[in-house]
Amino acid sequence: MNQRLALLDSIERGIPETEVFRLALLHGVAELGGLGGVVHLRGPMSALRLVATTGLPPAVAQSWEIIDQEGAQPQALAVRLGGRVWAPYTGAMADPLAGAGLAAVPIPGVDRVNGVLTILSPGQEPTLQQWDFLSALTAWSQSWAASAPPPAGRPREDPLTHAHRDLRALQVGTWDWNIRTGELFWDDAAMMIYGADPDTFVPRVESWMKIVHPDDLPSILAAVDKAIRDVTMFEAEYRVLRPDGSQVWTQARARLVRDAEGDPGRLIGRAWESNESPAARNTLSRVLRHMSDSFLALDHEGKIVFSNLPAERILGYGGEDLVGRVLWDLPPVRHLPEMRERCRTAVVEGRPTELDVEGASGGSFHLRIVPVPDGITVYGTDVTARRKTEAARAAARRDAAERAKRTADLTAALATATTSEDVVDAVAERVLGAFVGSSLLVYTVEDGRAHVLGARGVEKSLLDLVDGRVLEPRDPVSEVIATGEPVFVHSRPQHQARYPQLAEITKASGMNAAIYLPLTASGHTFGVCLIAFDDPHTTLSSEDSTLATAYSALVAHALERARLHDAEHRRSHELQSSLLPKALPQTAECKTAARYLSAGRDMEVGGDWYDVIPLSGCRVAFVIGDVVGHGLAEAATMGRLRTAVRTLAGFELPPDEIMSHLNDTIGELGPDSYATCLYALYDSTDGRCSIVSAGHPPPAIVHPDGSVRFLDHTPDPPLGAAEPPLSTAEFLVPEESLLVLYTDGLVESSQRPLDEGMAELERLLSTAQRTDLDQLCDRIVADLLPPEQPTADDSALLIAEVHALPADRIASWTLPDEPQAAGQARRHVRRQLGEWGLDELSSTTELLVSELVGNVVRYATGPIGLRMLHGEDLICEVSDGSLTMPRIRQASETDEGGRGLQLVAALSEKWGTRYTKSGKWIWTAQPLSGTETPEAPPDPLDPDMIAPL
Repeated sequence: MNQRLALLDSIERGIPETEVFRLALLHGVAELGGLGGVVHLRGPMSALRLVATTGLPPAVAQSWEIIDQEGAQPQALAVRLGGRVWAPYTGAMADPLAGAGLAAVPIPGVDRVNGVLTILSPGQEPTLQQWDFLSALTAWSQSWAASAPPPAGRPREDPLTHAHRDLRALQVGTWDWNIRTGELFWDDAAMMIYGADPDTFVPRVESWMKIVHPDDLPSILAAVDKAIRDVTMFEAEYRVLRPDGSQVWTQARARLVRDAEGDPGRLIGRAWESNESPAARNTLSRVLRHMSDSFLALDHEGKIVFSNLPAERILGYGGEDLVGRVLWDLPPVRHLPEMRERCRTAVVEGRPTELDVEGASGGSFHLRIVPVPDGITVYGTDVTARRKTEAARAAARRDAAERAKRTADLTAALATATTSEDVVDAVAERVLGAFVGSSLLVYTVEDGRAHVLGARGVEKSLLDLVDGRVLEPRDPVSEVIATGEPVFVHSRPQHQARYPQLAEITKASGMNAAIYLPLTASGHTFGVCLIAFDDPHTTLSSEDSTLATAYSALVAHALERARLHDAEHRRSHELQSSLLPKALPQTAECKTAARYLSAGRDMEVGGDWYDVIPLSGCRVAFVIGDVVGHGLAEAATMGRLRTAVRTLAGFELPPDEIMSHLNDTIGELGPDSYATCLYALYDSTDGRCSIVSAGHPPPAIVHPDGSVRFLDHTPDPPLGAAEPPLSTAEFLVPEESLLVLYTDGLVESSQRPLDEGMAELERLLSTAQRTDLDQLCDRIVADLLPPEQPTADDSALLIAEVHALPADRIASWTLPDEPQAAGQARRHVRRQLGEWGLDELSSTTELLVSELVGNVVRYATGPIGLRMLHGEDLICEVSDGSLTMPRIRQASETDEGGRGLQLVAALSEKWGTRYTKSGKWIWTAQPLSGTETPEAPPDPLDPDMIAPL
């Protein structure tokens, strides 16, 4: 609908009223899918006169020629009510229009309704939007009709010069119209002028309305209304349709007579044919003969009966040679077959038509073909100069519109550009096309060097040549930076002459011309946009210069914003990278590989993370998590959680307690902070794995035979929403199996649900080669997160191949809860180290074990256990049934005890305590190679006889 109204608004004002109403009907019928339509104007008294119709059979249109304004028809109701009316079409049963409906909308006027537009619709009432469209259509009709020109009368002599003489040559009739009753009186002369039969004449104003030419009726009715409303003279010239089919121009003049109450009562006036007298015709002939426009008069057969001088010059014949010749048989007109058809159409329809033609010898002409009773008149105006002017203006408008559109497109693209790469893409796509350039380079200038920020259509070898080059004072980039003004180079020789030091770059680029545009923002020119051309350019038009300046300003501001975003994005990713492990530990218990992928380039940093934490007792913890959301705050939260996990794991806490502490930690960050996390603790001594999950996807276990299964365990709610205690799942992991931990971003996206992603991950794991975990990570990431499909979430992947500690490298004993336990422990240690070939560690290890067992006997409760693990380090572990934590204290010179743990710390590389459900383990670790083992004190006595300190 809006497009139709916009199309109508684009029509220039000044078209005839009947054309206005015809266009309104065409668009109204088309928009409603109607069968046809009519326009009635409000005539004198209570009559509505049909002035325009489309799509209706003549019989239907004729039945609506005059409608009583006080009647029950929808048109009358719409005028009286001043609003929209919908009513069924009332016709005979056999009428093809039976079942249709009438949508009538009043045509507004200054202080009353001027008429009504009616659409014949196939049975369905218009929608509210369609009613609004029809109302807008009638408003447009009234506006454009108000600016329509009055009907052009026949050319005639000056009435002031020949008024009295012509009046005597004319027959003048009188008429009297009673405005209140509608009665109309014509005298005999008026009857003759209007072609009425006195015997059949109906003395009503409707009779006069019926004979007025439809093209002239709107303006005549408006003149009558104005005379009555403003109490002024009525003067008009119009065509009358006579019963014999002919038409004649008439003039009328009347004065308004008020009634007793002072209101308009009657119009009394005169009427006469406006055919000129012989003297007037002679004068008219002379005027036509010498006027500037061409003029031809043709009879009904197309023969020329009159021509003026401009027409004779155009046709190339003298007046005597033209008279009697058929117009379209003349050589200059033979190439215009449409002219003959237009003349025939004008005669048949009895209405003027217009035509634009091109002359045989050049030139443009606008022709107006007007039917007259005795033939046709053709008016021709030489519009060659006007057409050229209009064409130039149209071209200028098109160019301006194109520039405006390109500017708008560039503005819209730059508004959505986030990164510097986005800005370069927008410039390459839109600015290069605007200037028909071949390549693009965007420089930023820092510390006297030109750095390439982005390029399109430039070879890599050339980029290597220009990126980071030192700028000299005589350099186009330096000139633009210094002046803030564009630099245009018309040709390659000019470029080499002005900048000889850049001859190698100019030759390598292959450019023949270039524009260097300044990139200025916040009052500072920080870069240059170079557009290169294959074809030499001589100069820029003023419009192109203005456009280039506008483009450079838009690009500069967008680029400044994008560079800030790039810097912030870079800092965010640097922060996130710094919070992730620099390298994963490779221990005897496992071999690991991991990958982290950030979200798409337009997304902020996320909170996905992973970690591998070696623990005592040949155990290792695998951790993976995902902080909900994106941004620096989420990345910082991720760093806090990772630090907290490593700290809590260092206290040797069980997995469920670690997760409970993490839940408390994230709860302190605020009510809107949430994260998922999975903590897996693997013990290589028995192949057991304990897992606690807070809202995280289940891990995949890949068995040595290649079978894959996902852990069947219901996770607890995410951290921040979980309620301790959290559940723990324990299961055995066969040696050389793979534990695969991942975040939801790896398997879930807007295009792929979680279950489909997990199924695809299972397929990849079951068919993958396991020889290289890094290659396996790369394959999984490449398949699940292809580069051409940016994701909205970051993702993490951690794969661990677990190894079991061989049984012959594990030794354990149960000791009595009595002082002799220390001696037994030393003997067990000495014998086991001998079996392992580690006799050089015997004295130190015996002292460590003796001290630990002695402390248990003295300060704790049994049962007492001793275990030795021969892994990467030598691990000695002593267990008891007490939950008391041993602490190193500073003993005074007089204290008999308190130095045992100091000795343990001095003789071992590291030591610690971990708790179990029934007590605790105290352990020490001694390096087997690469680290110097602390010397044990001299042993002059039997170590079994030494009491613990």
